[in-house]
Amino acid sequence: CSRRTIYSYIDRGVFQARNIDLRRKVVYKQRKRKTTASLKDRSFRKDRSYKEFLEYIAANKSVYVVEMDTVEGAKGTSPCFLTMFFRNCSLMLMFLLEERTVDREVIKKGVLMRTRITELLGIELFQKLFEVILTDNGHEFQDRQSLEYSKNGEVRTRIYYCDPNRSDQKGALEKNHEYIRYVLPKGTSFEKMTDKTTLLLLNHINSEKRDSLNGHSPYEVSRLLLDNRLHKALGLAEIPADEVTLIPALIK
Repeated sequence: CSRRTIYSYIDRGVFQARNIDLRRKVVYKQRKRKTTASLKDRSFRKDRSYKEFLEYIAANKSVYVVEMDTVEGAKGTSPCFLTMFFRNCSLMLMFLLEERTVDREVIKKGVLMRTRITELLGIELFQKLFEVILTDNGHEFQDRQSLEYSKNGEVRTRIYYCDPNRSDQKGALEKNHEYIRYVLPKGTSFEKMTDKTTLLLLNHINSEKRDSLNGHSPYEVSRLLLDNRLHKALGLAEIPADEVTLIPALIK
């Protein structure tokens, strides 16, 4: 058998030899492995794959598309951000969450959409602005039924999923996360973040002028393309261009 297979057998404890007996094995850091849904647990993706997503937006040209993801703090700390990104204007929304776990009810059971967004905007406006949401296969997004439907069984959105290990399919949001990292670099704990500081950071990010928007900010473009009730309900505000600060000192 191949050398790779021998290494796998040793790693699983099949032989008397152990990883500690391999000179080079013990000096290498464990590679991070991306966690995706197992092959036997893909029912949530039925009729909601990236292929179906492309077909839907092709048939519905004027649909609003929102990309959704989570951003983690330092390893071992629980708070994280839920991020949502409007493709048509690059406006991003951020919500501070207590933890990112498989059992987190906030996202998995649709509590966040039902209480902090849907109730603020109203079901009609939510259905209009969040008609289609594209996200990854993370465990917190797999309860599609709870995300798509209200408690009363009313459809509020359509959830679609990127192909496994294809974060580039929602690359606009992934790229926009760089602005968060300017202020909160990787390895930084989110423990001291509050809803107030999260909104402050968000408003500075959305007020940054972009070449991709012909020198305008996501906030400016969103005022033209989105229903402005969204801005009022979520506290979105424009920061003057010469006051935009995307460095750690903004939070400190």
